[in-house]
Amino acid sequence: MKKLLVIWMTIAMVFSVAACGATETKTETKTEKTKLILGTSADYPPFEFIVLDDKGEKQYAGIDVSFAEKIAEDMGLELEVVNMSFDNLMASLQKGEIDMVIAAIEANEERSQVADFSKAYYTDLPPMVIVKAESVAEFTSLESFSGKTVAAQMGTTKAEIVTNDMQGASLVTMSSVTDLVNNLVYGKCDAIVLDGAVAEQYAANDETLAIAKVSLGEAYPYAVAVQKEDPQKLLEGINKTIDQVTTDGTVDKWIETANELSTQAIE
Repeated sequence: MKKLLVIWMTIAMVFSVAACGATETKTETKTEKTKLILGTSADYPPFEFIVLDDKGEKQYAGIDVSFAEKIAEDMGLELEVVNMSFDNLMASLQKGEIDMVIAAIEANEERSQVADFSKAYYTDLPPMVIVKAESVAEFTSLESFSGKTVAAQMGTTKAEIVTNDMQGASLVTMSSVTDLVNNLVYGKCDAIVLDGAVAEQYAANDETLAIAKVSLGEAYPYAVAVQKEDPQKLLEGINKTIDQVTTDGTVDKWIETANELSTQAIE
């Protein structure tokens, strides 16, 4: 009986160890990443916007979208685009709801406290002010906007320009650039501040709008934002793609294509 008891105890221990090993193996197995989730605000031609394809279905287009597609391709991942208000992008990134932000975003000091940034991939024209063409002669300096209502996109450095540099102007912020432009067109504000390339696109596509001849300082480069400390280790691959497309002429082709498609932007 004693021998039988020892044998049964030995068998039980073997199965117990095997079960533990199986549990540990299962715990250590990680799900392989198959998607790269881009957060952007698709109301900013020529960088990110929405057009209709040949079937009448919505699709994302623009310089930043092409860039995101290339990053995903180089990583061997499927790109998923999540469109949201610009002012929600950094919060969604911090929560891990998206993997990266590409949205004509500048790596300023405030944002660098909550996210890490790639190398610069594009430097825009300096910010510009759009006004109604019929009143463009009125605006020749920053002081010209004193007592005027000037709109900018919420959460952007353009809103800071209105507050810090346009003394006497009343700032109005909106989440959508489309709403900004519509408010100007329908006389609900006197001017809007946008990044240079974006301002030029809107002015070129609407003859009732014009760019005021005032200086708003220098342009800052755009970069890709990822979660602080880069927990997914994405920056190395992103920077590798940046090095490639900024030296082989690919970005120039994207800019040309995006400028042409901007006239078809629906949002």
